[in-house]
Amino acid sequence: MKELFQHTAITDGLIVRVAVNFLPEQSRIEAGKWFWVYHIRIENETGHTLQLMTRHWRITDATGKVETVEGEGVVGEQPIIAPGRSHDYVSGCPLSTAQGSMEGHYVFRRDDGLELQADIPFFPLAAPATAG
Repeated sequence: MKELFQHTAITDGLIVRVAVNFLPEQSRIEAGKWFWVYHIRIENETGHTLQLMTRHWRITDATGKVETVEGEGVVGEQPIIAPGRSHDYVSGCPLSTAQGSMEGHYVFRRDDGLELQADIPFFPLAAPATAG
């Protein structure tokens, strides 16, 4: 099954695509826990080989509470992406509300040593009405 990417951000030839899905089987709604999985595809349309160095997320819940998550790489990797290639990964986000959002950016190091920042598109986290 081909995944449909719902959200896209393009920064200087770097394309970041996101598909997000609510996972009722991983959620515990009666305990106030909702869980989403998101699939990210990073496409390198620059003329340089890039290494993803850090991630910076801004996660907002329905009450307006903001959590900032920063760290090296993604899911334990600092992938190197050649020109014309892409890197995919899947991760998840728990919230204590049925709705929220995520957005952020990655920092990449080019093969010539320069760093560049690529936007991660804003995407909503919304559980179906029947899920809570």
